[in-house]
Formats: sequence, C-alpha cells, structure tokens
Amino acid sequence: MPFSNHLSLGTVGLQAHDYVACGFDRADLIICIGFDMVEYHPHLWNPHKDKKILHIGQTWAEVDSHYILEAGVTGNISQSLQQIMEIAQPKEETHTTDNLRSFIRDELDRFAEDTGVPLKPQKIIYDTRQVMGDKDILVSDVGAHKMWIARLYRCEAVNTCIISNGFAAMGIGVPGAVAAKMVHPERRVMTITGDAGFMMNSQEIETALRHNIAIVIMIWNDSQYGLIRWHQDRRFGRSGHIGFNNPDFVMYAQSFGAKGYRVERAEDLVPTLEQAFADETVVIVDVPVDYCENMKLTEKLGQLVCPI
Repeated sequence: MPFSNHLSLGTVGLQAHDYVACGFDRADLIICIGFDMVEYHPHLWNPHKDKKILHIGQTWAEVDSHYILEAGVTGNISQSLQQIMEIAQPKEETHTTDNLRSFIRDELDRFAEDTGVPLKPQKIIYDTRQVMGDKDILVSDVGAHKMWIARLYRCEAVNTCIISNGFAAMGIGVPGAVAAKMVHPERRVMTITGDAGFMMNSQEIETALRHNIAIVIMIWNDSQYGLIRWHQDRRFGRSGHIGFNNPDFVMYAQSFGAKGYRVERAEDLVPTLEQAFADETVVIVDVPVDYCENMKLTEKLGQLVCPI
C-alpha cells in the first residue's frame, strides 16, 4: 500500500510497541496478506488472542495459538484479491485512522529541518526520501540503519525498498544494489549500509565498475557495530567490543576508480545525493551518523501512549 494512501499507517514489524501498533490495538479484524510468521510473530500484535484473523496467501497458514483463523484463502494472491474485490461490498468510510495517521506523519517529519552533525537517522531517511523517485530502488544492508529505514522510509511502489530480514544477511547492501540495477537499469538505485556491512563486500565496487553498473552507496559511518551496541545498551545498560577503525571512504572509492563524497553538513546531504546520481557511476557517500537516537527511540517507545 503506498504511504500516500490515506489509509496507510506505514510499516509494521518492529518488536517495540510503535505507533502503528496502536492500530492493531484498535482492530477487531486483521487481514494478513502473504504473511510469514518469521517477519512479525503474531504474539507481538495479537497478545490476547482476541483478534479475528483472515489469512490470504499462497500456502496454508502456520498453526499458532496467537494465529487462529476466522477464515483463510489459499492460492495465487493477486487472483484471490481480485475475486474478493468483485464480491466485496464497500462500507462508508469512518476515518477512524485519520488521527493516528496524522500523528505518524508528524513523527516522520519531525527532523526534516534538523541541522545537527553527526546527522540523525531520522534526518538522513527524510532527505533520502526527497531525492529518491517513487520507483527508484533502495536496498538496505543489515545494521542499526535497517531499523530506521524500516520504520521511516515511505514506500510508494512495490519492491522499491529491499530489506534483508529473517536471517538478516549482513553485507547484502553493495551486491544487492548491483543486482537491483542489473534488473532495473532504467531506475536509480541506492544502498544504505553501515560501515561494517559495507566493508564485508566492498570489493564488489570493482565488479560494478567493470560492468558499468551505476549505483550510489551511502555509508552510515560511526566506527561501531551500531545495532549490536543498541542491543547491548537495551539489555545490559552498557556496551563493549563493538568499535573498529575505518579507512577514508572517499579515498577508498577513488582507489577503485569510483567517486566519493563526504557529507559534513546536514544541509549538504540532498545536493550531494543528487550529484551522486548525476555522476552515473559507482559513488560512495560517507555520512556521519548520530546513533544516540537509538536508545532515545527505545525509551520513547517504552513510554508510548497511543493517541486517541
């Protein structure tokens, strides 16, 4: 569902009780289309086992005490939805989600004018969305940035935000972007990756250059395993053994024959990304990130009171 649709509340799936979870709290019926339990287990959104569930998928629903079906439709999902649409009777809209959607939109826009350095994750995602077209492709590597992308990036078209979830294959960013550009050479393709995830498969820059595959690689640079620190701080109140040293990413890009830019002011991010795409080659954009926002989000969601 495009985020621009007035019924969209954005992405679900964070284990924390985020704003969109308030919609689940209100619901009496939940329609799950193509649902896979590994992505978002029903005990997180149906803890009291009181929701009526309609399952629409290519395979039978998994059996779980928190996922007892009111009804199920098994088969080709597109055809199933088409046939349901032909017999379904629309009801007059009550706009019961309007206030929650407005609240979520305000949350997504809150850092639009932030000028702090290092850049806050919310600001980076906001500006990235301004640069990317509706059908351009964003590939997320695995790390703390993945959580922010999943929560804040507003998708308008199918398969335009690719996130490695489930087993969460760290290092997917660069090769994933190469593959996406090969499939859709007419679209702009960017990967957002952490510094650690980037270094796992950075040698694929040479592959992309050799085959003239133009991609933009945005590195969130904090010289740490940011997601591991987030988990450690959340569970133990401290962190350890998560720091490392990085090369100069601009010089690293140039050593391959690629281009490299370093963002030193928040105001420079949008024009830098526009220039990176205009270069029509492999481009690395080094962005310093402020991951202090990670624990701030954890604390905020822990105190969340759903808007009425």
